[in-house]
Amino acid sequence: MIAEFAARVRDNVKQVIVGKDDVIDLALVAVLCEGHILVEDVPGIGKTTLARAIAASLGCTFRRIQFTPDLLPSDVTGVSMFNQKSQEFEFRPGPVVSQIVLADEINRATPRTQSALLEAMQERQISVDGVTYPLPRPFLVIATQNPIELEGTFPLPEAQIDRFLIRLPIGYPSEEEEHAILLRLERGDPLADLAPVTTPDELIAVQRQVREVRVEQSVRAYIVDIVRATRGHADIQLGISPRGTLALYHCAQALAGVRGREYVLPDDVKLLAPYVLTHRILISPATRLRGRRLADVLMDVINTVAVPVERL
Repeated sequence: MIAEFAARVRDNVKQVIVGKDDVIDLALVAVLCEGHILVEDVPGIGKTTLARAIAASLGCTFRRIQFTPDLLPSDVTGVSMFNQKSQEFEFRPGPVVSQIVLADEINRATPRTQSALLEAMQERQISVDGVTYPLPRPFLVIATQNPIELEGTFPLPEAQIDRFLIRLPIGYPSEEEEHAILLRLERGDPLADLAPVTTPDELIAVQRQVREVRVEQSVRAYIVDIVRATRGHADIQLGISPRGTLALYHCAQALAGVRGREYVLPDDVKLLAPYVLTHRILISPATRLRGRRLADVLMDVINTVAVPVERL
């Protein structure tokens, strides 16, 4: 059922997104784990389009927040206002009270406004004027940011970046894909007519099935070994936390399900590690001065960990 669900959503998203099957599958992995996605790439690649296509395909309620320096926390969470007719305060929910929230250009908002999302992302609830309001389920934040342009931006704090299950680059299309984009958008935008292919209730049921995908002890040990290796590596100042261990574990279950298997392979773990772990480590200042990238350091770590070879 997981693979059939994923194929249905993938085919629908591909009506809008040309190519990028691997990117769509990674986004589906996060959706099936009810985890948040940070889409990071240069402008014009299709970050916002990908988020909107996923939301439209899932049939969930969807709100978009354009993050700007003057955006206030109450613009995200909502505000209590006095109703003169009833003589009582009434809560007017903000755009975060939705099943799928697109936080567009999240690094353009001030840290105070960025932090308004922290409780929502971790606890699936918001607190306004001392009152806690649960968020609808499923709940998923898809945030976008431009890693190149730094003027007028506020880098996300480590605590918030750690709340994103997957950090996802999209990359430029190939020559053939770019020709296909021109032809597909020649007469209109297919996103405007994209219909849902599932329901929130079905999504929740499939998310439960993902947790039942089998992870053998050897594969579980492989995940733990990779994570622990980041904590003692000479080039890494801050290694992966237990939250990162859980993230890699659940993502591996989801990827196995998307590929039609009832068990996780070590290859699933190795493929996912750069997307799930890279944004959760800090390399040392000396390593940065040598020009080494986070992804390169992480791959060094992964290559030092023995891959289990027993039959599943």
